[in-house]
Amino acid sequence: MSLPKQDAAFLSTTWTEGVLLKRDVFSTVERGRFRTDSGEVDAVLRRLDQVPWWSYPVARHLFERERKALTLARDLGVGPKLLWNGRRSLVRGFVDGVALHLAKPYDDLAYFQSGKLALRKLHRAGICHNDLAKEQNWLRGSDGRAYLTDFQLAACFTRRSPLFRIAAYEDLRHLLKHKRTYAPNALTPSERRILAHKSIIARTWLMTGKKVYQAITRGLFSFTDREGGGRRLVNDAPVLIARIRENSDVRDAAIVAFADRRTGVGLYAFVEADQAGLEAQLRSALGSVRTPKPPEHIQIVPSLPRDASGKVRTEILQLIAMNQIDLIEPLITSPADREFFRGILESRKNLRDRFNFASTDQALPS
Repeated sequence: MSLPKQDAAFLSTTWTEGVLLKRDVFSTVERGRFRTDSGEVDAVLRRLDQVPWWSYPVARHLFERERKALTLARDLGVGPKLLWNGRRSLVRGFVDGVALHLAKPYDDLAYFQSGKLALRKLHRAGICHNDLAKEQNWLRGSDGRAYLTDFQLAACFTRRSPLFRIAAYEDLRHLLKHKRTYAPNALTPSERRILAHKSIIARTWLMTGKKVYQAITRGLFSFTDREGGGRRLVNDAPVLIARIRENSDVRDAAIVAFADRRTGVGLYAFVEADQAGLEAQLRSALGSVRTPKPPEHIQIVPSLPRDASGKVRTEILQLIAMNQIDLIEPLITSPADREFFRGILESRKNLRDRFNFASTDQALPS
């Protein structure tokens, strides 16, 4: 399936291809630049031309839901702004921020207050997001505010019907679940009551529909993790890490997923060791076993980044693997961190799908 001629013709003069963010059976999503009347802006393109025929009806339905919701929410300032839409593609503005599971806004009360305000604006416009249990659909902007993204399951209402009220309640409840994770001490008594009471639709969904949904998405579509790595990240990565650690020169290893234009999903291994030439040795060892497939990239680093508890900061490693270099800046907490990551960035491997965003070539400026 290809883009309609009018879509392709328009994008050929307005869109500059950038970094692939995601490709699955419902769409291809990439970040790049879009030429508007006032100049080029960072933007995100969703396109259906690489969707298989058997999933196209569902993909088309999700596409139309997102287009309608973004059209209504265009000027609300709570998510990406719809810049253009065609028959099988749309361009939305890029929100300068990172997903909630990457930002980890611990004890950031202002963030969750802005999240409530964003929901209030959205609901007043008659829009319910319906997919806010996923942390990746909440962004923490560079301004510290909460933004919403991925409106493929959004529903638009013309009146505040009972169904609207239930959907709006569930949007709020999911925000409070994230607040309970990152700022539990800031929960108010009323918020705790909301968390304790799921709507009848939510309870029914958990008992029936969710099991069917998970069987389809995990079995048929291989959606098994929030980072988009699917079965390779969930099933293959632990096996590969164990094999990498068998090498006596390896102290530790971490594997993250990234979107790949050729294979759909690639794996990127960061290996903590002192020998720079260890990569060839590891590739030979991993390649001698037929399954699982070795990582597309292996980078030897003197030390893996860790937080205060000693846990590897895979959120930053994933941004490096995805070439989202400009989004690392808000996650840097000290000059020492900045210098630490500079060394990893200068030796990073995934340079094929790279784009010159504002700070990519000046990674982590002083």
